[in-house]
Amino acid sequence: MKILIVFYSYSGNTRTVARALAEFLGQKGAVDTIDLKPLDESDSFLGQCSRAFRHMRARIQDANFDLAGYDLICVGTPVWAFGPAPAINTYLDKCQGVTGKRLVLFTTYGSGVGSNRCLDYMQDILAKKGGVQFKRFSVQQSKCRDRESVLREAEGIF
Repeated sequence: MKILIVFYSYSGNTRTVARALAEFLGQKGAVDTIDLKPLDESDSFLGQCSRAFRHMRARIQDANFDLAGYDLICVGTPVWAFGPAPAINTYLDKCQGVTGKRLVLFTTYGSGVGSNRCLDYMQDILAKKGGVQFKRFSVQQSKCRDRESVLREAEGIF
């Protein structure tokens, strides 16, 4: 099985979850990761949240947008203002080759408010591109560095 994990991480929480997921999924197949790097990112968390609230897009470094060669695609983001980070919005807009694919969507969050709304938003975009099988999970920021907690949240999705 060929697996892709695409994520954006501002503080490192989502990156930590993505790495735990990659390690776990590495037992099931070859795992590629894409750590999205915005070229126009605000230095302020409040500025980032403002952009996310307005569903703005970010300019991101070159990334593989053709997902046709993967059997499983995982997409992760922090929840900002009830939605994904701008870099993920850009990636979701540009990605292709999702038709008929299995997808795992995951978020990291502080308060938990908006996590489902964020996952719904990402799922809607990918469903319109032909994604058919969705699994989802979220990890509270205080549990992101605890690998066992992360895998418990993800339990049952694989």
